[in-house]
Amino acid sequence: MTADLRTALTGISGILVTPFDAEGRIAPALQKPVVDRAIAAGVRILTANGNTGEFYGLTTEEAVAMVEAAAAHVAGRCPLVAGVGRALPDACRLAAASARAGAAALMLHQPPDPFVAPRGLVDYARAIAEAGQGLPLILYLRNDAIGTPAITALCEIPGVIGVKWATPNPMKLKAAMAASPGHIVWVGGLAETWAPAFYAVGARGFTSGLINVWPERSVAISAALEAGDYAGARRLIEGMQVFEDIRAEEQGGANVPGVKAALRLMGEDCGGARPPAAWPLTEAQSARLERFMQENGLLAREAG
Repeated sequence: MTADLRTALTGISGILVTPFDAEGRIAPALQKPVVDRAIAAGVRILTANGNTGEFYGLTTEEAVAMVEAAAAHVAGRCPLVAGVGRALPDACRLAAASARAGAAALMLHQPPDPFVAPRGLVDYARAIAEAGQGLPLILYLRNDAIGTPAITALCEIPGVIGVKWATPNPMKLKAAMAASPGHIVWVGGLAETWAPAFYAVGARGFTSGLINVWPERSVAISAALEAGDYAGARRLIEGMQVFEDIRAEEQGGANVPGVKAALRLMGEDCGGARPPAAWPLTEAQSARLERFMQENGLLAREAG
């Protein structure tokens, strides 16, 4: 199973949205069409409670409900990774609940606490790994300032099998890869646009929020990179760059709103994004998004 998980990580790690109803409550059933579309397109690993899933906007109870729902939607068709994090007791509770729900691995969000000691982070990861009842652990690294020695120590924790590298520093990634155990799978954690740069230094696979809307394009980019066709991958990325540009606006606060606005345009309303996200999109952002969706034939799904 671990070997299959490692192989899946070298493809696309699809990060699922968390749907809300009109009253702002989680609406897990609305996630199923997103899951079905991604798997049908060839996405081989999905993640519940990632950043595109508004992890930091959910209560622990809501996060437990979402990993349980995602596991039911996936129904064993591909590995499901469960995001865990925040206060250590909450993270441990969510890790145990994810194991019971049938997750194949845990993805550990790097704590946003302003007072994080590198050695304290290792203790944090060890405790959550133990709470996960033997599930493999994937580190989600958004701050490489902890240094290569700390990253190496994290990778040496029993059960850690991968790192999603989400900082725009390919050379620091290269240094961390060289210093860490050889069994670690290094995944580009900044989605499609950064995937070629990370592949160039030896990473494999990438995370994606685009899979909620246009998984076929993500799969095509992955195939091009696996074939060493960097020019082809860049052309495919250029064709979805508008979507990623919108999501990057407002200091990244339009990230999830961009995905949810696109789903609404497709006729799959998953509600809004909770504050402090930038919801709704501005008129200008909405117009650019609708034009992008129309030009790429994505609005047609609404009629279907």
